[in-house]
Amino acid sequence: MLLENKTAVIYGAGGAIGGAVARAFAAEGATVYLAGRTQERLDRVARDIQANGGTARTALVDALDEQQVDAFVDGVAKRAGRIDISFNVISFGDVQQPLMEISADHFLQPVAVALRSQFLTTRAAARHMIKARSGVVLTFGGSGPQTLPGLGGFKVALDAMEGLRRQWATELGRNGVRVVTLVTGGILETIPWQTEGREEIERDIQAAAHLNRTATLDDVGHAAVFAASDRAGAITDATINISAGAIVDY
Repeated sequence: MLLENKTAVIYGAGGAIGGAVARAFAAEGATVYLAGRTQERLDRVARDIQANGGTARTALVDALDEQQVDAFVDGVAKRAGRIDISFNVISFGDVQQPLMEISADHFLQPVAVALRSQFLTTRAAARHMIKARSGVVLTFGGSGPQTLPGLGGFKVALDAMEGLRRQWATELGRNGVRVVTLVTGGILETIPWQTEGREEIERDIQAAAHLNRTATLDDVGHAAVFAASDRAGAITDATINISAGAIVDY
């Protein structure tokens, strides 16, 4: 089992991506601590994990609240004795509109949310990882040289997260802590059925892929397990691209 005896904290664990990664981590032997703002959604993921023989615990945590994040992570470290993996996949609350039409507040919101939450959750975990001289911080979304019109601040937030990833990686690397981004280019399973223009969005995602498929939630889980495992021990300050070619690497 690739993550046996590892301790993982996952923010946004009640969502589709966070839940998929939590299940994959647990299946590979990790004890997962599920953080989010909706207890019912966290409990659903925890029950799935426990029904399959895994270990999961839940906590209500606002990933934008410094005191809550620090208390949560310190509590996990005290109980488990270590923090091996930190994965933050909370939503940004972005409003997607053309830049000439969007308000300044709506434009800046995803940038501020992404950077604040990623900074707080990484710093909280890093305090414990530095002491152990090991650990992995995973982020999700990724950047790339291309974008689309009408995204507001969403793509800018992803770009900013990559800048933050590079900064954390260079500062934490000397202590054995790795920082890695997962990028997919879009996952059809995560698009709510009631989303306006859903069919067009699906067609665009499929058309952008170079393969006869697109990334799935299982793909994300498998890639996250590998990135967090010792088999990826030489990978840091890098993107693991599972977009089926939809996102072109630099």
